[in-house]
Amino acid sequence: MTKKKTHKAITGKGSALGKYQDVIVGNRSFLFLLYFELCGWLGVVPGALGMLLRQLFWPRLFGSCGKKVAFGRGIVLRHPRRIHLGDSVVISEGCILDGRNPETNRAIVLDRDVILSNSVVLSCKNGSIAIGQATGINTGTIIQSTNNCPVTIGADGIIGQMCFVVAGGSYNIDRLDVPIRMQGIKEDGGVEIEQDVWLGGRVTVLGGTTVGTGSVVAAAAVVTRSIAPYSIAKGVPARVTGSRTEGKKECA
Repeated sequence: MTKKKTHKAITGKGSALGKYQDVIVGNRSFLFLLYFELCGWLGVVPGALGMLLRQLFWPRLFGSCGKKVAFGRGIVLRHPRRIHLGDSVVISEGCILDGRNPETNRAIVLDRDVILSNSVVLSCKNGSIAIGQATGINTGTIIQSTNNCPVTIGADGIIGQMCFVVAGGSYNIDRLDVPIRMQGIKEDGGVEIEQDVWLGGRVTVLGGTTVGTGSVVAAAAVVTRSIAPYSIAKGVPARVTGSRTEGKKECA
């Protein structure tokens, strides 16, 4: 499927069923459509029965799915064949996993032991998101990758409540004779959050930045430039105010 904006894909020519398959399911197979719809019904079944049914039926939806993956109620999936889940991944209630990128079959990759708390949004619109093992993404966080600008989060990370991580989120604004929405998105190189990073609640990380290994970013900070490993950063825009290595001695 060629790259196409969602509005044109929905309102353009073609049957309603075909548009649904292209925009939501990501697959023109009628058998896969039926299975997707069945799993959609199972997605709202409450309690232990619902979790058990999803654990039995949902793994076949994905490009790959490891063992002991748990799915909460009310999860929304887009293009699940482009989503890959490792062992013991937990996806909690109300999460959205949107893998819409026709240029890759690995739009969203969650390594083993990743936990998504309630209402986390992972959105790939012609982008990609990779989250390393044993990383926890807290409630209400939005991670968005667009325009081939990837988001990579390393292992053992802690992403606080209601954070916003966006790669490819800025429009060109050079022309005054053309609406901003029509000027295209800047290619910013994406976001890399290295391993063992702690982002406090409501932190924003903008495209074109790297948060180095072992760093801590204080609540409500806005990261507009890269942060060196083991730094402590805070403020708007975020500035390094200390280092976790100060006064520390390495073991012999």
